Amino acid sequence: MVLDMTLILIIGGALAVVLLIVGIIVSVTSERSLVEERLGRYVESPRPSQKERQVQAPVTEWLNKQVASSSLGENISRELARADIKLKAGEYVVLMGLSGFIVGFLIYFIADRSLLASMAGFAVGLFLPRFYVRSQQNRRLIRFNEQLSDMLNLMVNGLRAGYSTMQAMEAVSKELPPPICDEFRRVVQEMQLGVPMQTALENLLRRIPSDDLDLVITAINVQREVGGNLAEILDTISFTIRERVRIKGEIRVLTTQVMYSGRFLAMMPIFVMGILYLLNRSYMMEFFKPENNANLPCGYIALVCAAILIISGYVVMNKIGDIEV
Repeated sequence: MVLDMTLILIIGGALAVVLLIVGIIVSVTSERSLVEERLGRYVESPRPSQKERQVQAPVTEWLNKQVASSSLGENISRELARADIKLKAGEYVVLMGLSGFIVGFLIYFIADRSLLASMAGFAVGLFLPRFYVRSQQNRRLIRFNEQLSDMLNLMVNGLRAGYSTMQAMEAVSKELPPPICDEFRRVVQEMQLGVPMQTALENLLRRIPSDDLDLVITAINVQREVGGNLAEILDTISFTIRERVRIKGEIRVLTTQVMYSGRFLAMMPIFVMGILYLLNRSYMMEFFKPENNANLPCGYIALVCAAILIISGYVVMNKIGDIEV
């Protein structure tokens, strides 16, 4: 039975690696089709025949189509766009499955071929790419908010010099560092392809869920409808955003210890249980012995209560450190 399970895991791992290599090769060789697909979101272009699509991407095209047709695919695409990760939804799902399989495969041998530990490692591995995407989103959003006041100052100077709103955005896309220059370059490209400014700015807000950016976009849209001095409005908003960014930075410095303490205290029981399970499995299996759970499942109740307390403590500490400005 152990040999069969090991053989199944080895065959599955080899198959996953082969599929990943095929997907990477196909994605690299189909760069032109990727560009045409992205341009096709904004302009109408003739669709390739079914035979051409099968030759270009026999694996990734099918998988991306299956994932993109669901609401899960839309959510994944939005999350990847916010993190500025150049992956499709189907490729991200494959990456999650591969990460879960690798972690579960390693834990299977580390834990002396324990199927329960392997399943737990597989579940942890599934969420590793998601943690990375979330961290990239937070870092990118912080950098964007810190650059927003400089962007407004550049736009204000451009508008006062006689630039149009689109020309001022184009200057932002050329003069400022990423990520703000990349986002406004995309806004300008969408407008050059015929997308209305309001729609292009809404797409920007969908990629960058920032309250400060929402304030700027609302001011631009209102000014386009009712008129007014946009340079003066943006100058006032720039001062407000600069002060908010400064206060947020001070708060982030003061609450960093609380945030990391909450994460460490939440993860420490899990690490301790994992180490005890590897070093002294009989001790940890006391929770699951039938004689200890004959009349009342005390072991399972203790584990559930511990999980509830850990999660509630982590949420409370995050709420303490999450101060709105």
